[in-house]
Amino acid sequence: MVVSEVTNFSSNDIEGWLKEQTSSILTPVQAQAQKLRDDTRDAIQSFADVGKMLVDNSSKEIEKRNMRTYNRARAMNKLARLFTERIKKVTVPDKVSYDNLNRFAQEIQKVFLVTDIDIKNWFPRISPFFIMDRRKFLAVHEKAKESLAALNDFLTKEYVKTKTLEETFQLMDELHNLEAQLLDVEAEQKSIKNERVPIEKELAELEKKSAELKSEGPVDQLFLVEAEIDKLNKELKHVLRHLQKPFKKMRALSLYRGGAGLTTDERDKLTQYLQKPFKAFSSEEAGYPVLKQILRKMERLMNEGKLKLKSDKKRKAERDMREILNRDSLAKIYARCADVATQEKEILNSEKMAETKSSLSMFQEQTKRLKAKKARVEAHEAVKERAYNDIVNRISSTKKVIEKNVYDSLGQKVHIS
Repeated sequence: MVVSEVTNFSSNDIEGWLKEQTSSILTPVQAQAQKLRDDTRDAIQSFADVGKMLVDNSSKEIEKRNMRTYNRARAMNKLARLFTERIKKVTVPDKVSYDNLNRFAQEIQKVFLVTDIDIKNWFPRISPFFIMDRRKFLAVHEKAKESLAALNDFLTKEYVKTKTLEETFQLMDELHNLEAQLLDVEAEQKSIKNERVPIEKELAELEKKSAELKSEGPVDQLFLVEAEIDKLNKELKHVLRHLQKPFKKMRALSLYRGGAGLTTDERDKLTQYLQKPFKAFSSEEAGYPVLKQILRKMERLMNEGKLKLKSDKKRKAERDMREILNRDSLAKIYARCADVATQEKEILNSEKMAETKSSLSMFQEQTKRLKAKKARVEAHEAVKERAYNDIVNRISSTKKVIEKNVYDSLGQKVHIS
């Protein structure tokens, strides 16, 4: 078995090669197709003209108001108008192809089928009037049907053999269009990339400036202070861990029963000790008088039995209360909290921090704007990427169909690069 050699072509070269290979087959067929198209076009034009003749002649007879012919003249007029209106809707193809001619023939066939039915049903009723006109119409109609029959015969016996080749040339046109579209999309992708890259560069510069501001000066100092605050916050939660339960019960009493005896300020401070102990403690005056006042009232409530705890929890809470009230056990940690709170306040209120905050805020606003712009560009880029991939796939598919058609028609294996 001899395997035919595969011939490689570019998408631009294969069309010329295929024309050379098929001109002896396609040229005479397409010339005949054009001739039959023209003959059929002329035939249906004659059909339309003779239909108009029937309309004109029946209209003249209607105007005479002759009672013997009036009703038949009206019927003839209506029927003739139908003939001409139907045939006018048929579109004659400018470009000759198998598909165009086949569609053209089918449209005419439908018109003639309906016309034959109308002739069979109505012409006997119009007799014996308009005899000459009807004969002329029937002669033209039969000649038009003969032209259509010749066209159909050509389509089914001759033209269909070259249908695949003709479609292949149409596919080549489509391939060239797709390749042109691909070039356009590639240019658009390049343009979008040129728009995106400067945005990314500007974003990187802003992020670098923001990082530099945060890593030096008051911002860096504030990070260190905030780390110390976090550490102290955890220490305070540990130191006050045995008072958490009685604190919660005392707050519940003050909120729902009104029996804790706390002022509004004391109740707010108690809530703060539960949620943010550092902030509560560092905002106290020296000796943390509000905390001590809360503890004294808690001690009274426990003694009166209004604030009940399990024995172990009560013992530990009472021990810690005595340490705080009688021995000032929180003095050292209070000093540390007050010092760190002062440092934080000084940094936050410094002129340098105000400048840094302003710069960071400006950088953040610029970053937000650029990220939104980048997102829009990337969305556009994604659309073009999908379009690019779609066109590439369509080009590949079209090339494969052309290669198959060439092999089926000529027995020649080709590859389009």
